[in-house]
Amino acid sequence: MHRLVLASASPRRRELLAQAGYSFTVHPARIPEDALPGEDPIAYVVRLAREKAEAVLKEIGDQRTGISGPRSSEGLVVLGADTTVVLDNRILGKPADGAEAARMLRLLSGRTHRVITGVALATGSGSEVAAEVTAVRFLTLSDGEIAQYVATGEPLDKAGAYAIQGRAARWIPRVEGCYFNVVGLPLALVATMLESIG
Repeated sequence: MHRLVLASASPRRRELLAQAGYSFTVHPARIPEDALPGEDPIAYVVRLAREKAEAVLKEIGDQRTGISGPRSSEGLVVLGADTTVVLDNRILGKPADGAEAARMLRLLSGRTHRVITGVALATGSGSEVAAEVTAVRFLTLSDGEIAQYVATGEPLDKAGAYAIQGRAARWIPRVEGCYFNVVGLPLALVATMLESIG
């Protein structure tokens, strides 16, 4: 029987995994999240998901035994995920401040963008990775609407400066693909991957 560990501090990922009926513990990964020069958005999120999952697998294994190696991580499955917003092949990460959040929202206004989540499952015998892509349409936003939204603080720790499950929901008339992917964890993809490793 595997023990599932979520390598993320995201409350949204925690809620989604619990909602889907999984039992798990949380052990956030601490890795640098910068994109490499010229890195494709899908390659970027998949790499980060894998690095998060593998870092946590190693940390827990080392804590268990004081030694590293395949035996120390036996029975563990670590789930890593990373979500980003992409417009015109440009990655829109988490805004540094309110001004950057407003700039991102002006870019998204009236357009369709992609939300990409990389998912990785790391076990003692290796890592499985995949990615989910969802298209999200935004209504045209006024400067006043953007300013009011930024003032709530909601955009500040979100990729692309918005939360689909929060106040920004009123500006999103269309989602093509997995809704949960936009929240931060494509549940059907995760379930399929977990089933494939038993």
